[in-house]
Amino acid sequence: SASGMQLAIPVGARTIALGGSILSSVGGVEAIFWNPAGLVRTERSSELLFSHMSFLADIGVDYFAAGKSLPGGAYLGLSVKALSVGEIPVTTELLPDGTGETTSPTFLVVGAAFSRKMSDQIAVGVAANVVYEKMAEVSTTGIAFTGGVQYARLGGIEGLSVGVVIRNIGPKLVYDGEGLERTGIIIGADRPETNYKVEAASADLPSTIEVGLGYLHRVGEPVEIALSTLFRNNNFSDDEYKFGAEFGYRGRFFLRGGYDYST
Repeated sequence: SASGMQLAIPVGARTIALGGSILSSVGGVEAIFWNPAGLVRTERSSELLFSHMSFLADIGVDYFAAGKSLPGGAYLGLSVKALSVGEIPVTTELLPDGTGETTSPTFLVVGAAFSRKMSDQIAVGVAANVVYEKMAEVSTTGIAFTGGVQYARLGGIEGLSVGVVIRNIGPKLVYDGEGLERTGIIIGADRPETNYKVEAASADLPSTIEVGLGYLHRVGEPVEIALSTLFRNNNFSDDEYKFGAEFGYRGRFFLRGGYDYST
């Protein structure tokens, strides 16, 4: 298992529809999450993205991202991801059925990304995300780094691209706060009630290493067909193979599909 799993929740309708496989060609502010190198691969000088998604157990996932071009072929992006869990009944060791109170957990990720074109073919990017979690009277804060590369026209073949990403590298997360403080009696010792603090276990971030290939083929002027595949090595679960296909007509109408296979 891993901590800070909100870092791994996908965003962006197009990339989700393609199974998260377009690591090598994703561009614009959607690339802040998937591959920060692709942030610079857009014809727009500025971009905004907002999305809302209903996740597992009716958890809401709101995502906002903005990007702005900089001189010298660079691009800067900012992003915010927030989870809406709702009210949860408070339980204790003495009142396992509930105290009558409720609490609302907070899961927040705030990030910044920078991307730059090294040449017409190569783009590199880095991103840093601050992770904040709070449950009742305990909380944790951490930072996760992601780095990526995109290489277009691989082997001199027009439309063929490759991407590599190392995602969510950073120190382990560990909870702290007043909620870990307890009062107890040491059995067999001639001492009064003593205050003590529970040591919470730490856990790694959901780190991954991903390598992806993509191919874009134009059939005449209005039609584009994009194929993509990706291998992901996870430190918290089985490895994954992802595949995606997209049919586009005049840059306005699209049919997309994706497949995710775990070993």
